[in-house]
Amino acid sequence: MLDRLRSMEVFVAVANSGSFAAASAQLGMSAQMVARHVQALEERLNIRLIHRTTRRQSLTEFGRLYHERCTVLLAAIDATDALATELHDEPSGQLRISAPHQFGSLSLVRFVSDFMTRYPKVEVDLNLGDRVVHIIEEGFEAVFRIGDPGIGESSSLVVRPLRRYQMVACASAAYLEANGVPEHPFDLREHQCLSYVFWDRVAYDAWTFTKNGEEYRVPINGRLKVNDATAQLNAALNGMGILLAAEDLVADSLANGRLIQVLPGFEAPSKAMNLIYPADRQRSIKLRRFLDEAVEAFGGHRAD
Repeated sequence: MLDRLRSMEVFVAVANSGSFAAASAQLGMSAQMVARHVQALEERLNIRLIHRTTRRQSLTEFGRLYHERCTVLLAAIDATDALATELHDEPSGQLRISAPHQFGSLSLVRFVSDFMTRYPKVEVDLNLGDRVVHIIEEGFEAVFRIGDPGIGESSSLVVRPLRRYQMVACASAAYLEANGVPEHPFDLREHQCLSYVFWDRVAYDAWTFTKNGEEYRVPINGRLKVNDATAQLNAALNGMGILLAAEDLVADSLANGRLIQVLPGFEAPSKAMNLIYPADRQRSIKLRRFLDEAVEAFGGHRAD
């Protein structure tokens, strides 16, 4: 019994070349064997695929449809087989990535460092900033975005949800001793709250906490506004106010007691975080590895 996929390959070669003889030369197979493969398909399908004359072969109406499907199927099989080859290939070349400044300078840069250690032939151009970049126009291969993905109805981009970007409210022991410990979110109205400033806006003019499904939105006041997370952290360590910051920024300071979490009985704000990249099925091996490992590291689903 002839292999069906091989028969499809032979049939496609006949259809593309226009004759059994031309397909025979292309495939390095006798014309008789070419004819046998085509005949085997016709018998299996119980329908004629090719009109045969003494000079040339032409596709039947069904043969044209079958040729289109076979072409797609064989291309998909080749692409699938190529995955095994790529597993043995080492990712190389430059990746151009964008991310918000605070997340990028902490969690992401650690991931990128580990990624580059695993793949020493990969270079990363990491662009950090709070501006919403134009992904395709500016040539970014992947973008991390916190909050609204900001792509509208675009079908040219893929959005992969990651874990939520969780915030923590905290302050130094010296500040709390001098100003009291807030017991309820509304108590924050009487405290100095440190604001983070984006290039075009204050990040939060109010902080929202939740408990048992109920939200408490509190307008915040503070004498200090700063556009750098590290400076904001140092301000909190120096007793200048209560800080609302990403967990990864304050984790070490909470662990060593230099900062103390406030309002632990309330859930602090969090925002959606997504990984966005062009909807191109012909992604390089370096980009596919980056996407797969990033969604694993940051709590998402594997990228297609």
